Amino acid sequence: MTRLLAAAVLAVVGAAWWLHQPLDLAGAGSAPLDLTIPTGSSARQVAQQMHDAGVRTPSWLLYGWLRLSGQSRQVQAGGYEIPMGMTPLQLLDRLVRGEQALRRVTLVEGWNYRQVLQALKSADQLRWDLPESALQQPADLMRALGLPRSHPEGRFFPDTYRYPKHDKASAVLRQAAAAMQRQLKQAWDERAPGLPLKSAEEALILASVIEKETGSSADRGLIAAVFINRLRLGMRLQTDPTVIYGLGAGFDGNLRKRDLLTDTPYNSYTRAGLPPTPIAMPGLASIRAALRPAASQALYFVARGDGSSQFSATLDEHNHAVRRYILAR
Repeated sequence: MTRLLAAAVLAVVGAAWWLHQPLDLAGAGSAPLDLTIPTGSSARQVAQQMHDAGVRTPSWLLYGWLRLSGQSRQVQAGGYEIPMGMTPLQLLDRLVRGEQALRRVTLVEGWNYRQVLQALKSADQLRWDLPESALQQPADLMRALGLPRSHPEGRFFPDTYRYPKHDKASAVLRQAAAAMQRQLKQAWDERAPGLPLKSAEEALILASVIEKETGSSADRGLIAAVFINRLRLGMRLQTDPTVIYGLGAGFDGNLRKRDLLTDTPYNSYTRAGLPPTPIAMPGLASIRAALRPAASQALYFVARGDGSSQFSATLDEHNHAVRRYILAR
């Protein structure tokens, strides 16, 4: 009896000691082990997944530990990392808390949707699950995502998104699309009265133009005011970024006079009103500027050459600014 008791005590002491020691990991290098726990995994399956990932402890012993811990049912599915030096207790705590190994990708204000897709294709350990045709056929992308619009431009909110290792690119895009709808709705609900915008969709289109025209954040509200004032008067927006977007792959980096005269649905020199879709991915500041522009009578602006713009209320003032900031250079 004494021997059995002593053996039991030694077993308990040994188990307690093991729980606080670093796990023995295969390929003991600096890179952590990848551990994937599928949804619905049992304690026995979790133990086997740990062993298969590179934890050298026998799976039956890992299973027994999980069961005795009383927390095996609380382990959350997902993708995890097991770094060198992690103890069994620390690993279990990570699995129960659902502290997955996250990566991040940043979508930048002013990008078009093709730039967004390229960023996702090259993102660290993000699985590309979209049709290759999505890069050339916008409608294919929207169908794959199950989103209602046929054109993806401007539909994804620019931000930094975190995702579990080996997550799907479509999941990040759906998250960005939901974020855009949420931010747009809030800004639309808080819009200034009397704007010549009929819908949140028109606000999104205008915000994308503002995003592409803004060289200095301090000018954003005034640029919005110029476009709002022009829409009120029925003036054409006459903004180069819309023309460039309409040229598509045909734009070689040099905007020519013939480009301004060539009619496309996006040419705001030949057509009045807003372009048919957004031309880029606007950030929150541009969305808010479109819906709460600065108080100004300006109808024109020209780049000063330092990133800022000179604003004018009359054509004479504008022509003077052009001579000063453009022709003089």
